[in-house]
Amino acid sequence: MAALVEAGASSVEFKEAEEDMFLARMADHAELAAEYHAALDHAGVDCILQNAGEECQAPLQLIKRLGNFTYLTDMLDDFMQRVPTPDSIVAAHQDGKHGLYMSANGVPLTQRWKTVEEELRYVRVLFQLGVRMVHVTYNRRNMLGDGCEELTDAGLSDFGRAAIAELNRVGIIADVAHSGWQTGIDAAAVSQVPIVSSHAGAHALSGHPRCKTDEAMKAIVDKGGTVGVCCIPAFLGGSGDIAALLDHIDYMVNLVGPQAVTIGTDLAYVSERDAQEREKFKVARGRTRFESFWQPDDPLNDPAWREPRMRQSLAWTNWPLYTVGMVQRGHSDEDIRGILGGNILRVTREVFDARQPL
Repeated sequence: MAALVEAGASSVEFKEAEEDMFLARMADHAELAAEYHAALDHAGVDCILQNAGEECQAPLQLIKRLGNFTYLTDMLDDFMQRVPTPDSIVAAHQDGKHGLYMSANGVPLTQRWKTVEEELRYVRVLFQLGVRMVHVTYNRRNMLGDGCEELTDAGLSDFGRAAIAELNRVGIIADVAHSGWQTGIDAAAVSQVPIVSSHAGAHALSGHPRCKTDEAMKAIVDKGGTVGVCCIPAFLGGSGDIAALLDHIDYMVNLVGPQAVTIGTDLAYVSERDAQEREKFKVARGRTRFESFWQPDDPLNDPAWREPRMRQSLAWTNWPLYTVGMVQRGHSDEDIRGILGGNILRVTREVFDARQPL
């Protein structure tokens, strides 16, 4: 990375190298693979619904990001594997392996705008490559609907309705975690199968636009979907730590029932070396990427929310403590098993089984 900076590499070159380092370097370094394996075992996480696609609609960008995790699972197949079906999630667990069930941060579009059918033809390809869930929008508005950071809340577009139908047809879960509230409500209304908000929270507790209103959560759950709680302090509000996470779980369970709540951390494993290694190279950051936009007054821009105590409390490897917290708050064993994974596994089965032949 430092050599790229010294050589005057383009921002694109640097970004791709940084992405490879962050996402897939464990495949090439035995000591990092061992650390990654130990972290998975320590956390007790059997399967990750792995974000394997960039925040965009460009098929090649989505496929390039997916390549990192295809490579990772191919090279680390002694303890990890891609799990392309709900049954393979269970089989991997029974074999003592960790699984990655692939998702993507956008619906792939040809971006030629000739016909609706031609525009959506890569959705099928993404399914064939192993992707099983996609974001309808990211933070911004796109051709499908409004994202959560748009000041308007216009909902799903006509084209968005066609996209939901195509996702239903091929067997990909529609995820509205980053979408505007009305977009999520509309998507639930038109979908023929359950949809999800994979990693958000309760807007009533935090007031953050990335969290969902009661109305939006009820619409998703009424269609048979699940609503997920993330581990981002600024989104959770309150204490911003594990107590805030548990507050959101309690609220959402009381609102929509324990059978509809899940945990979507939005935090991946980061090597213990990461911070130290990044000190070895510095690069000037460019303007904010279009899809990564946050409103100027968004709480995420406040450095206070990056206070280490909060993030450490919500660390991905603290998964067992989420369980302890739910036990302490009086949730039943059956409900906890659902929140930890059973509920989202149910949705994966319903959407996968309802798919039509490609």
